[in-house]
Amino acid sequence: MRSILRGLSAATLLFALPAAAAPAAAPATTVGFTGVDGMSSTVLQHDQSSFSGLGVRARLAPFSLSGLEVMPGVEYWRNTTTLQVYGIRAQRRDATLAADVRYRFPASSWRPYVGAGFGMHFLSNTVDAPALGVNDAHHSIVKGAIALLGGVTFPLSGKFETFFEGKYHFVSDYEQLKISWGLSFNSH
Repeated sequence: MRSILRGLSAATLLFALPAAAAPAAAPATTVGFTGVDGMSSTVLQHDQSSFSGLGVRARLAPFSLSGLEVMPGVEYWRNTTTLQVYGIRAQRRDATLAADVRYRFPASSWRPYVGAGFGMHFLSNTVDAPALGVNDAHHSIVKGAIALLGGVTFPLSGKFETFFEGKYHFVSDYEQLKISWGLSFNSH
């Protein structure tokens, strides 16, 4: 799993670095790096209780339309349950490599936004229950999924903003709703 996360992180950085190296005075129709977001999420997955996740994404403005951004990113969560009485340990993980497009509505202070995207979910389940005859059973699958998102950004100080976001991933048999809070750094 660590090698998958390293690969996903490297792919995101490789995608974002050429845009970050673009000169600040580039025309609006070229790809430009607009910022980076870090977030913490409460994840509600199909047939599961809530748990926490983390994510990071770059923001790029490849279009001349103000307020429209493309956001490649990586999201990760892991949930572990141990029932010592029965000798059961179960773990579920999801590392997601995603690209979203969002439109931020014009406003002078807080700015609402809506968007959609697509992500590749690298899902993994592990169960160890020796008393039940299950020893380190492992199941992994990769699924693509469309996502819808909406949120609002609030200015903080200088180039920093905070945001609240809801994002629904349409992963068949693994649907997820993520409620996130994050911190943004804007390049301009």
